[in-house]
Order: sequence, then C-alpha cells, then structure tokens
Amino acid sequence: MTRDEANPGAVIDVGAVLCYTWKMRLHIGSGPLALPGWTNVDNVAYPGVDCVIDVRQPWPFENVELIFAEHFIEHLSLAEGLAFLTSCRRSLMTSGVLRLSTPNLDWVWLTHYKTPGAMTADEEVVGCLEMNRAFHGWGHRFLYNARTLEESLLAAGFTSVVACEYGESSNRALRGLERHERHRDLPGAPSVVVFEASGIAPAVSSRFSAQIAAYTRDFDLA
Repeated sequence: MTRDEANPGAVIDVGAVLCYTWKMRLHIGSGPLALPGWTNVDNVAYPGVDCVIDVRQPWPFENVELIFAEHFIEHLSLAEGLAFLTSCRRSLMTSGVLRLSTPNLDWVWLTHYKTPGAMTADEEVVGCLEMNRAFHGWGHRFLYNARTLEESLLAAGFTSVVACEYGESSNRALRGLERHERHRDLPGAPSVVVFEASGIAPAVSSRFSAQIAAYTRDFDLA
C-alpha cells in the first residue's frame, strides 16, 4: 500500500486501484454520521463518506490501526457477518483493535415479549409486531446476544474480546464514538452489546462453527 505522510488516511488512486494509507482508522457503515479523523466507509455516498464500497466484497484496506462499526453487523446475514469479522481481522495490524456496537438480542427478548399466559390480547399482537420489527425492521438481518457475538469474533481469528460500556474504552481513540440511540439497560442485559476485539490467531474450525452450520445454510436459502 502507498502511504501519504502529508495526509494520513487519504485515498490514493494508483492505476485505478484504490490504495489506503498505513495505520488507518476505519469507520465502517458510517452512514451520514461521519467521524472526523477517521476514514468513513459506506455503500452509499452520504456527505462525509470517504470511501463507497460494499464491505461484503474484498477490501482494499490493510495495516489498519482501528476499526469501528456501530449498529452495522446486524444488517448482515449470519454468514456475511462472520465473513465481515474475518475481513476486519485480516485488515487490522497485529496490534489493531475492532470496536463493535450492536443491539442486544437478550434485551430485545426481555423488553419486547412475555410468556403467552402473562400477556393481554393486545400485548400478544404488539409483542409479535415488536419482535418481528426488531429482527427485520430497519434492514436488520441477524441479531446477536453477547455470547454469540463473542464466539463469532473468536472464530474470525481474534483472541481477546472485551465487553465495554457505551462510549467508554481503555483506548482514548475509541471513547465517545457511539452516536445511535440507547435505551434503559436491564441487569445483565444492556440494550447494546459493545465489544472490543484484538489479538490474532488462525481462524480454525470449532464447536461454534459446527453449531451454526445448519443456520447459515438455512439463512442462505432465504
């Protein structure tokens, strides 16, 4: 990759192939909420977006220092999400960090639904609508709970997964990045799962890979 010392993060056009500078900070799925000092990436050319690509395709990024993706991975299918996480690990420097923020399935279940005997007739209808909106509204494809997202990150080749509070991080550059709305957390079930993943290990077949095999197959039939 070509490095532009005078303009860190700048896009360089070399033979019509996009190359990106060393030690970048990527904001994936930025939408219109571009972050200053970051390379903002989206598949729509919103104001402030620096690079318009579909990150489900091969990436032009390498030696990335930090990746931030807020309320993005839930817009990918399970298989696409796993491929995205693997691409993140591949593009990051050995010491690089990925920060993910996504709606928490546990919170959705606890706040949107009750056992049938505990619901009124109206609550049965509204509960059904709310649950389906959480899964399919706003372009959602797959919702994670903390355990499933952690296992996905480990399967993608990360070795350390640390739960973080909304807007908080031990890394100064990753503090205060979240912009999407949050809701009242429940004990043991925050409305948003926030993880920082780092470390590198070969992506290998695991019990988790076997667990999700039938689900990735069935989702791909949709």
